[in-house]
Order: sequence, then structure tokens, then C-alpha cells
Amino acid sequence: MAHRALRWLTPWLGHHNLWHVNRHSVAGGVAVGAFAGLIPGPLQMLGAALLSGVFRVNLPVAVFTTLYTNPVTIVPLYVVAFKIGQFVTRSQNGALPRFDFDWQGGNWLAAVPVFWHWFAALGTPLFVGLILLASLLAAASYFAVQGLWRLHVLWQWRKRRQRRNG
Repeated sequence: MAHRALRWLTPWLGHHNLWHVNRHSVAGGVAVGAFAGLIPGPLQMLGAALLSGVFRVNLPVAVFTTLYTNPVTIVPLYVVAFKIGQFVTRSQNGALPRFDFDWQGGNWLAAVPVFWHWFAALGTPLFVGLILLASLLAAASYFAVQGLWRLHVLWQWRKRRQRRNG
């Protein structure tokens, strides 16, 4: 690192896999981003950055991949995680708690404490389900990127061979 104040980060940020594009680093970055995307709140990108440093995978890819969770997708993903957690923990509570908030008021920030209260009411099934769903998404995305990358390489080889053979 050239800047003196950031030099202490060199052991973590200096690893070549954090910045180079190769099959293993990108697949790992997508997996880390898929896992960290289910971290609650605004800590997803920070979680992805920290995990990419721990696992030595592509940092920008990991941070970018967390964007699969957004205001449209987060609630369905959490519902799926809750259902998985209910199944695994054999929870007797069959229904999701209601998310009661008047969206017509115009004060969107007032929804934050209501969301956190709703989130806390989900309890153990959600926690277990989030870990399992995040792990499942990470594994599936890792192998999907590995497979797609391999298919792309094979396709390029085939195309090159056809060009050579005329």
C-alpha cells in the first residue's frame, strides 16, 4: 500500500485473489456475496468485504453480489428462510407475525423500528433458516459460477479450434 495510513491493511488487502479475476476467486466472491447478502440491515457489504478477506476471494465481486437483496427481494427471502427454519427446528408456530405499519403516512424511517420488532418476533426459526439459506445460496452460486466459467472456456476452445480448422 502506498499510503502510510493504510499500510497496516496490507496483509489483508494485499492478497492477489482479492483483486484478480480468475475462476476460483470470482466463484468464491459470488459465494461470499450470496452468503453476506442475507445479513440483516446495512451490514451486508461490510460483511462481504470482511468475509472476502478471510476467504481470500474477489472483494469487488463479493460486495457487488450482495445487491441481489434489495427492498423487493429481502422480504420473500426472509419468508423462505423462516419457513426453512420452522421445518428444521420443528417449530409449532405456523404463521408469520404480522408486519403492521401504515405505509400511507409518508414517514419511511418510522418503519425501521417496526421492522426490527417484527424481525425479533421471528426468533430462532428465522435465525436458523437464514444461516441455512445463506449457506445453500453460497454453495449453489459457487458451483454455478465454476460450471458456467468452465462451459465458457470450453466454448472458447471449441470456437478457436473451428477457426484454426477453417
